Amino acid sequence: PLDVVINEIKSKLASQGLSFLQSTGSEGENVVIKTLITHESGEWMESEPLILPAYQVGKGGSKNYTAQGCGSAITYGRRYSLTAMLGISSEDDDDGNHASERQENRNETDEQQRENTSETASPKQKNAIRAKIKNISKWTGQSSELTEEAIKNKIGFTSFTELTKVQASEALNVLGKWEDSYRPKEGQDVDNS
Repeated sequence: PLDVVINEIKSKLASQGLSFLQSTGSEGENVVIKTLITHESGEWMESEPLILPAYQVGKGGSKNYTAQGCGSAITYGRRYSLTAMLGISSEDDDDGNHASERQENRNETDEQQRENTSETASPKQKNAIRAKIKNISKWTGQSSELTEEAIKNKIGFTSFTELTKVQASEALNVLGKWEDSYRPKEGQDVDNS
């Protein structure tokens, strides 16, 4: 449960000068959750919006919009977003069953999408990721290993050999945003040696 996760990590984060803030909102029939991790130095990292359906699927596939469905989606989303940002796993996933639509019949498009998500990332994608990691590390003064570990935790992969095309695209998108926020401004000197 969310409260257990929060109780477990709050003091550990505080001991490292870290804290977190989560915001929730709605977008049509969905709930939107964002997580912000901040450091006492002023550095921060924000998650991409996590968008989940705010309904439960009833008999016959009908969508039932209830306070319980919305609350379940928010609780699940907050826990999932927070643990994903911190690179930790959460044992049970019961809330997610209530927050997401279950489909009994998978159509051909779903099958094709699953096949595409398991394709291994191309060497070009992997090289682009490594180049972005190198840039960010140079600009922040942190090791490439630390930046690499952060993106692995953010996207959810453990090694470049297992990286899928979909994960690589997500990683490139996130790393691009990190590059934009850490890239030195024109005329600013970078010397992290």
